Amino acid sequence: MTTPPHQPAPNPYAGAPVPPNPNPYAGAQQPNPYAQPPVGQQPHPGAGHPAQPAPGFPAQQGGPGAVPPGAMPHDPAYAPPYGHAPAPGCRNCGAPQAALFSVRAHVGVLVLMRFHTLNGPFCRPCGRSLVRTMTTKTLCQGWWSPLSLVLFTPFTLFWNLLAAIKFGKLPDPTPAPGRQPLEEGPPVHARPLAYVAIIPLLWFTWVIVNIYLDATGRR
Repeated sequence: MTTPPHQPAPNPYAGAPVPPNPNPYAGAQQPNPYAQPPVGQQPHPGAGHPAQPAPGFPAQQGGPGAVPPGAMPHDPAYAPPYGHAPAPGCRNCGAPQAALFSVRAHVGVLVLMRFHTLNGPFCRPCGRSLVRTMTTKTLCQGWWSPLSLVLFTPFTLFWNLLAAIKFGKLPDPTPAPGRQPLEEGPPVHARPLAYVAIIPLLWFTWVIVNIYLDATGRR
């Protein structure tokens, strides 16, 4: 018995119409924006090439704000649109006659210590008012710990002395409209709280004298 040869199954889609391509531009060749144009043809400004300047206008180099060739850097026509930063004035009243210096205060209680700093600039009355207030605070509360007594409080008082000298050399201030400088108030020696410092100073002097007498055997 002879087996008939295998016949392939008929394709049911043979002869069916091909559906249209949903993307009509899929097979289209896109132009290369970086390709060199043919000889004698000017490149299009939007095809990846920079726009050519119009006749009569020089090309800009170096980006916006660059000085064109032949122009002086100090020419007002090419000055930057931003003005200079205003001069620093007093932080309290805005007077331009101010010095950039800080005022300090120190508080020492046993093993706890606190440091206060007010950064300038300040004019003469505002600076001297803060110096007197912070110095009085230090003389009253800055002696009550060992490190404060021998180190931090003397340093703070010396710093405020330099600040008082610096602010005292300034001329009379001209406050900004609507603002007033601080009242200087009485000097430090006219404030009763400043004399609290006499107590720890006397105690410190007594300790030093007794240590000296014990070391020399005079007692």
